[in-house]
Amino acid sequence: MKLFLEIITPIKIVLQEEVDEITIPTSEGEISILPNHVNLLTKITPGEMVIKHNGKIEPFAVLGGFLEVINNRVNILADHAIRASDIEIAKAQEAEERARHAMRNKQSENDFRLADADLKKALLELKVARRHRSVKS
Repeated sequence: MKLFLEIITPIKIVLQEEVDEITIPTSEGEISILPNHVNLLTKITPGEMVIKHNGKIEPFAVLGGFLEVINNRVNILADHAIRASDIEIAKAQEAEERARHAMRNKQSENDFRLADADLKKALLELKVARRHRSVKS
């Protein structure tokens, strides 16, 4: 038996496929979802999500959102989600530098919050990408 997983961000549908297991950070701690998991609705926290299917492990960076489990169907509505293999390290490093610069030169409290969110996203992507593959420019 498998789970049907759908990952949706505000920009696109990231993934729609059957998987064996999902491990994801939540507000209650890291959890793993297997087939026949109890129905669940929980908040996702920023971190690394790991999907297992057909003997393969696929890591993702996930920034936050919500996870719903109903009858072997897992819906993830994420603020941001990207496969580790799709992260461009050079671009994430540039985003980190831009965010740090914006935080140092903030014009308003809102500018600071936006730069802080960009910084957290860039740092998370770098952490996940570096953990799962060699550094590429």
